[in-house]
Amino acid sequence: MFYDLNIPWTENQVELQRILAFLAELGYDVVVLNHTISGKLPPDLTCPIPAELPFPTPPKLQILRRCTLILSDPSQNYRLSNLAKHYDMIALRPTTEKALQLACQTLDCDLVSIDLTQRFPAYFRHKMLSPGIQRGVKFEICYGGGVLSSDAIARRNVIQNAVGLIRATRGRGIVVSSEAKRALACRAPADVMNLVTVWGMSQEKGIEAVGREARVVIVQAGLKRTSYQGVVDVIEGGERPKLKGPTTINTKAKGKARPENTEQTNGDVDSKKRKAEETTVEEKPVSKREQKRRAKKARLEVNGPPADEG
Repeated sequence: MFYDLNIPWTENQVELQRILAFLAELGYDVVVLNHTISGKLPPDLTCPIPAELPFPTPPKLQILRRCTLILSDPSQNYRLSNLAKHYDMIALRPTTEKALQLACQTLDCDLVSIDLTQRFPAYFRHKMLSPGIQRGVKFEICYGGGVLSSDAIARRNVIQNAVGLIRATRGRGIVVSSEAKRALACRAPADVMNLVTVWGMSQEKGIEAVGREARVVIVQAGLKRTSYQGVVDVIEGGERPKLKGPTTINTKAKGKARPENTEQTNGDVDSKKRKAEETTVEEKPVSKREQKRRAKKARLEVNGPPADEG
């Protein structure tokens, strides 16, 4: 299965429908619609992405909802636990080095997505990103900004930041998404693998970036919302089956229960007797000595004992 974890949510339903249909033709199985929030969170948290889209979607395509929170001030309380109740996945987009360290070390998120079109103010180091890798946090590379962008600086920043992120993480915990605002910016999984191979990843890691690693993000995000501390999953099962009819018979009011069909019961008894007769133990074969003894005994019974001589 192939995943695209970043399709920006837009009110343009025609273009969004075209993107989803094109991703299904390219071979993607799961697509995540992304809603980005910047600044202070409103008091009433709601998800603008409806659970059921107002237009038809490909039947085999699974659509999830995601929120990307721009993290600029590490001292601010972003209420991630309350935000996670309204979305299937929570991603953080840090803009400073301190915000990136906080996202890797302490904040409870499913994905760290860096805006690769902008030059990051810090140099990516393995020591900075390794706490997030150990915690199971994945890092997202979005190639859409470097494919159809008319800005040469943005394309250069995408390549430079992607190469630095792959080098610092050593190719581990990388998820590749499109962040495509148009259908032309989407690429097939094989093309994505070739692209990240040019940026420094191996082919195996490139396939895992749109397959297994992306699936791990979705599964872990689901366990956080449907289980206890991500260990025990709550599933249906264990209930007693409901009885369709009464299980007891009131013998006091109707008397003793008798069989309705006596012929059937008599037939059952006869069949049991025949089975018992058939299952009797067969006699053992008689030896020749026993046959002679029995023959002599039979002659004596017929002729009587021999008379005494003289």
